[in-house]
Amino acid sequence: MTTNATGGEQDRNAFVIMQIGDADLDVVYETVIAPAVRSAALVPRRIDQDNEGGLLNAEIMDWIENADIVVADLTNERPNCYLEVGFALGLGRNASLVLTVRQDHLPGHPDHDIDGPKVHFDLAGYDLLLWDPDDLDQFREELARRIQRRLAISSPPQGTQEETAEPEWIGSLREHGLAEIAQRTHGGHMEIYFGLFPPKLSATQRELVDAARASAISTFGWPIGVFVDNDGSRPRPTGSGIFAEVEFDRADERSFDLWELRTDGDFYTILSLFEDQRDRSDELFFNTRIVRVTEALLFCGRLYTNLGVNRDARVHMRIRHGGLRGRRLASSAPNRRISTHSESLF
Repeated sequence: MTTNATGGEQDRNAFVIMQIGDADLDVVYETVIAPAVRSAALVPRRIDQDNEGGLLNAEIMDWIENADIVVADLTNERPNCYLEVGFALGLGRNASLVLTVRQDHLPGHPDHDIDGPKVHFDLAGYDLLLWDPDDLDQFREELARRIQRRLAISSPPQGTQEETAEPEWIGSLREHGLAEIAQRTHGGHMEIYFGLFPPKLSATQRELVDAARASAISTFGWPIGVFVDNDGSRPRPTGSGIFAEVEFDRADERSFDLWELRTDGDFYTILSLFEDQRDRSDELFFNTRIVRVTEALLFCGRLYTNLGVNRDARVHMRIRHGGLRGRRLASSAPNRRISTHSESLF
């Protein structure tokens, strides 16, 4: 987003680099590239349509430097296109640059003509979006998705800082969970919070229950968001979603999990550490932590899929561990080893 001379906001723009004056590529611009850009709430700009009467080179450099997204089509290997892409890369615009090219330009592609135009070797290793001139609808859909992903990476959504602040409702859940865990184990715990950027969900409690039941990732022990279908541990409705507490209480093994899934799609859980269940409270299993973090990511993806969330939705996530003082890194499996130090790592 840029501002004008009076301080007002101007439209967000995508600058398009491509060969100009080719009839076939002009059709691609009008039917594919421009609509894909507009679908991301950006205004497509091309130098032949949007120049302001100044020096073209200066205007092009200004567009590349200030556009929210740069879309560069390398079809027909025009020198000016490569020069402009090089300028964008030199400015560090990698995260906001989308490169496209007609599929027959890529060496090794079945349609490639060794004597025809090609992608130059210095860009062949980049993430190129290949397009088929006989399937422009697919090109438009994939280009729109890539622009959305680039926007998510290169510039956080408006209000991101405020929206990613930890919700107040988590505080009471954390306090309750920590007290329950301390009663059963040595206090080691893992916390996971994730939520959607606007637009949020507006799910029913039945939809939440069905999605939570179907989303567990089975690895070992209790999965993230463990769903136990009995009277004592079954998720129960709250004013804002569903809530569950699951405890395992045996003489040689005790654990506690708490989680809440809200109607707007926010999820929070605090759970005791697997290490403490194995009476290894002075250790932190590096392999188990990797598995559990991976499991949290998979659970998030599966849960939102089961709730019907668009795959391009923005998600923010926090994963934290606590109660680690005095522990050293170790492994839960004898065949996995890590060099350890005589002093604790935490």
